Amino acid sequence: MTGQAFEVIGTPHSDRESRVKQLFELGFTWADIEDEEYWIDQIVLMKQPLYEELEKAATALWGILDKAVRYVHRRPDLYELLGIPPVMWELLDQTELAEPGLISRYARFDFAISNDGSIKLLELNADTPTGYVESSIATPWILEQAGLSSPNKGMKDLVAAAWAVEQPDTAACVAYGQHMEDSGTIEALVRHSGREMTCEDCLELWFDDGYLKNKSGEIIRRMFALYPKEWMAVDDAGEAMAFAIETERLTLFNPPHSLLLQSKGLLAAVWGLYELGLLFNEKEREAISAYVLPTYNKPVFSGSFVSKSMFGREGGSVRMYDAEGQLEIEDQEGFDSSVLFPSVYQKRAELAKINTAVGELHLLTGMFVINGTPCGLLGRAGGPITGNASHFIAMGVK
Repeated sequence: MTGQAFEVIGTPHSDRESRVKQLFELGFTWADIEDEEYWIDQIVLMKQPLYEELEKAATALWGILDKAVRYVHRRPDLYELLGIPPVMWELLDQTELAEPGLISRYARFDFAISNDGSIKLLELNADTPTGYVESSIATPWILEQAGLSSPNKGMKDLVAAAWAVEQPDTAACVAYGQHMEDSGTIEALVRHSGREMTCEDCLELWFDDGYLKNKSGEIIRRMFALYPKEWMAVDDAGEAMAFAIETERLTLFNPPHSLLLQSKGLLAAVWGLYELGLLFNEKEREAISAYVLPTYNKPVFSGSFVSKSMFGREGGSVRMYDAEGQLEIEDQEGFDSSVLFPSVYQKRAELAKINTAVGELHLLTGMFVINGTPCGLLGRAGGPITGNASHFIAMGVK
């Protein structure tokens, strides 16, 4: 254990192969990726008071970001500041926002929790978060094997409740059947929803007369897709998809407004409104002060900071600068989406360091929000920037 916020327990089982096989049968098929061990066979525990504060922070921030989306909705000047592709503007304006707290029914916060237990929000993936299988399937099993209870057990029921309302008939991802993580994610969501659905490869879908069709020519009307909506700005079919949604030929989940929640520019908007004393009440201002990092559209910091694309994913585009403003480290693995979208600049927050069987690593703490409820921990451990090369490690509460 390093510091006081987290404790690493257990040692890797001598028969890793059998445990990987059991996880594979449960639906977690990428515990090992080729010769790389993605899953660390240990457990990170956080103290109960810290977990309770994390839930409280996630609940407060969910409401704050929801309120911020309603503030920027139908304001093209703010869409531009948030990096929203213009192809989406009319669609966002014409579509009514969901009820409070349910703009996205499937999302994940990423938090930096320091060694002393200080909680800071890094970002919200409100559009296409992965890590669901690790949190909802692998983590409860791993903790149960160690004689521990998992706070993640309710995730399945929340997915079922969310999709009972949204009622998708199709789930899709790019390279379905080939990309293990994305394929496994949509298959788990479908299974947990209890619905009869088909899974499709986004690359095999096509538009005809304003309708989205699958490879067999059947019309898809209600689809959950692990398809980042900002891609509509660069995909050949982006305008066709926007038209299909605008004309109600297609209903997409998460819905279009999840892109407003997804943009890291929304955190800059929240911080700017906070500094100006606008929009938020005293209780919300206290939460912003405690858990939101100063975030701007320009690098105005006198100390260390981070730059990232408004729509960067998996660590791609993240650059860390030292106290003198000099580039210290940047992600080399993920796609640098800052070539397509503007960047934001955020005060740097330190991740806790944990000692694991594969060495000392930085710990990123994820918390899912499903059907409006904070519900599941996701532990990822790696370098100062958490990207594709990071490991999954199960998280629990003691």
